[in-house]
Amino acid sequence: MDTVVRRRRKKLDPDPGVRDALVKAAAEIVRDEGIAAVNVARVLDRAALSTRAFYRHFDSKDALVAAVFLQFARIEMRRLKRKMAAASNPADAVVAWIEGRLDLAFNEQIRSDLRQMSLEAQTQMFAAPELIGDAYAEILRPLVEQLEKGRAAGLFHDIDPAADALSIHGAIWASTERQWTTGDCDQHDVREQVVRFCMRGLGVVHPQGR
Repeated sequence: MDTVVRRRRKKLDPDPGVRDALVKAAAEIVRDEGIAAVNVARVLDRAALSTRAFYRHFDSKDALVAAVFLQFARIEMRRLKRKMAAASNPADAVVAWIEGRLDLAFNEQIRSDLRQMSLEAQTQMFAAPELIGDAYAEILRPLVEQLEKGRAAGLFHDIDPAADALSIHGAIWASTERQWTTGDCDQHDVREQVVRFCMRGLGVVHPQGR
């Protein structure tokens, strides 16, 4: 009897491969058609999986969409950390993070699906923040860490790392949206304006342009 119970429980255990297939299918729909096009039936059809498989891994469609955003956020977080790795101090690391996020607007080598997911996430900022909260926290995490280090070292004064990270991201996103809308912004000028604005808010002299 115990053997039967153990086997039954094993069958019900989540399967990382199945979970990845569900997330991949949902991500493709979000990227191609937007969040509104995502529903459980379409995801299962694209992944060639059953309803039982879905609910073994996610409680709802919203939980799946949140997982999609978190997956892309982790990709972006790792990209940003690579750009920050060469920084010699927290101020330089913050500038590197800013430049990395501005790459979404100006660097054509950035994956188009990452840009699309960023747009979709931004549309949910106020409509359904619970879907993107964990994803934004992941992207902001390297920035918050450097703000905390800079505050501890006395480089940044009177700051709130979590709140100021959101403000920095807001300044970057405003410029990113403008570039995506008009396509006529000068990358150097935008970089200088955003870095100057953000670093001034942290009480740091604006670094020389690179």
